[in-house]
Amino acid sequence: MVHDVTLVLATVATGLMAGLFYAFTCCVMLALRRTGDHVFIEVMQRISAAIKNGWFALAFLGAPVFLGVVLVLDWRAGRGLVPEVAAGFVLYALTLVITFGVNIPLNNQLDAAGRPGRVADGALVRRNFEGPWVRWNLLRTLTSLAAFACLCWALLTAR
Repeated sequence: MVHDVTLVLATVATGLMAGLFYAFTCCVMLALRRTGDHVFIEVMQRISAAIKNGWFALAFLGAPVFLGVVLVLDWRAGRGLVPEVAAGFVLYALTLVITFGVNIPLNNQLDAAGRPGRVADGALVRRNFEGPWVRWNLLRTLTSLAAFACLCWALLTAR
């Protein structure tokens, strides 16, 4: 019972994160593409600040914790590592690597550029941020979506 509940929690948390990254890929960044440099910088800085909250952390960090617990429970039950769950864990771990290795540092660089109205060259700041951030966000969208798909499959095939 604990295993099943934890697998559902891992799946929901992973799905929430895949959905968040997908929303940025197919909507938020497309809308911001049509704004001026200072508006773009201000909105991304505000998003970067607003996302640092408990609800986000619960899903973002809860997913790998729940996944780890499921893997331990499977191993202890003698089932070995369920391939779908192990693949989901690896794919979500890759999502975290991308986020901590690329997207967060880019967010920090954007924040360090200063307030949008006071940035000397908003176009340069934006150019250094937007392209790389969008490309890496697309990749973490795909890795988190693949992790979510693996976990959905694990739910379908759970014993």
